[in-house]
Order: sequence, then structure tokens, then C-alpha cells
Amino acid sequence: MFLQLLLGAGVVSITIAMAAAFIGAAIFVLRRSAPWIGDPPPIRNTIIALTLVSLWLLVAISVTVWVWAVVFMFLDLFASIEPALYFAAATLTTLGYGDIILPISWRLLTGICAANGLLLFGLCAAFLFEVFARLHGRKDDVSNEK
Repeated sequence: MFLQLLLGAGVVSITIAMAAAFIGAAIFVLRRSAPWIGDPPPIRNTIIALTLVSLWLLVAISVTVWVWAVVFMFLDLFASIEPALYFAAATLTTLGYGDIILPISWRLLTGICAANGLLLFGLCAAFLFEVFARLHGRKDDVSNEK
């Protein structure tokens, strides 16, 4: 049990740090793109920016699924990568079909993986909300200048 908790905490720490790095990269690009986003027509540029940020966050979530799948493969819990990816995705998204489960000796990792997903999706949602709020505020600033 303690091994599962330690391993799970390590994987969660790694994946959250990776998500923070993805968000940091998005912030860097958005700051460098700020003049372009405010150019006319601002609604089109806002849509493009939100779409690209959303896709970028989806990449971060996909990388997290792969990290968990690799951990499951390393622990020899799956015979091939496809079921490991499927289980990681279903668990991380808290969809949890239950058609594939971990052995009893490792099932605590399932809850940790699901908690990781909740944290990750919350972090991504908060970032998307902040991006939208700033882009929407910028659009209002541009329209008030005219």
C-alpha cells in the first residue's frame, strides 16, 4: 500500500509539473502574441487563441495519459500499451468503465490516477477561464478605444 501511495504521489507530482510547464509555455506564447490578438478583428483572433490554447492543453492531458500508461507497463500490469493507454485515459478522465481493472495489489493506483485527472482538469479549466477573461477584457479595451 505504501509503495502505491509513494509511486502515485511521484507520478502525480511529475504530471502536474508537466502540466504547469505546458501552461507556462502557453503563457509565454500568449504574451508574445498579445499585439496580434488585439488586432482587428479581435473576435477572430480570440477564437483562434482559445482554440490553440485548448488544443495545447489537450496535448498536456494526452502526455499525462501516456505517463500513466508507461507506469502501468513498467509495473507489468498490462500485456501491451493499448490497454494501458485505454485504462489510463478512462481512469484519468474519471470515466471509469470498469471493463479493465488493476490487480487487487495495485488497485489503489486507480484512485490516485483519477485524483490526478481531477487536479489536472481543474488546473486546465482554471487556466482556460483566465485566458478567456483576459482575452475578453482585451477585446473590450480595444473596442473602447475607438
